[in-house]
Amino acid sequence: QVHLVESGGGLVQAGDSLRLSCAASRRTFTAYGMGWFRQAPGKEREFVAAINWIGEITNYADSVKGRFTISRDNVKNTVSLQMNSLKPEDTAVYYCAIGPPTHGPTIATLVTSWGQGTQVTVSS
Repeated sequence: QVHLVESGGGLVQAGDSLRLSCAASRRTFTAYGMGWFRQAPGKEREFVAAINWIGEITNYADSVKGRFTISRDNVKNTVSLQMNSLKPEDTAVYYCAIGPPTHGPTIATLVTSWGQGTQVTVSS
């Protein structure tokens, strides 16, 4: 079981930037694709971004394309989500996730392990 710990959430204003990070506990970090999901109050958890095991392939939800960037550091066992031009509708709890190495988890059913989540609140 891989233990994931997110950090970097907070309260920002619309148009601001925020960077989320997720640290994984296992040395076999490169065996996994990684991803980010989010869940707003009263809504289902939704896919945000994913990256494959070596960082060559990324996927994004249409709602964040051009604003968010996912990246990973296989030396530090971390995955990050750079969020720019934030909007109030980006407000949610953001979860780090582990999935298939080829493309990462692009849907929730592909996730094999979740982090505890970090709150992102964007005020208008």
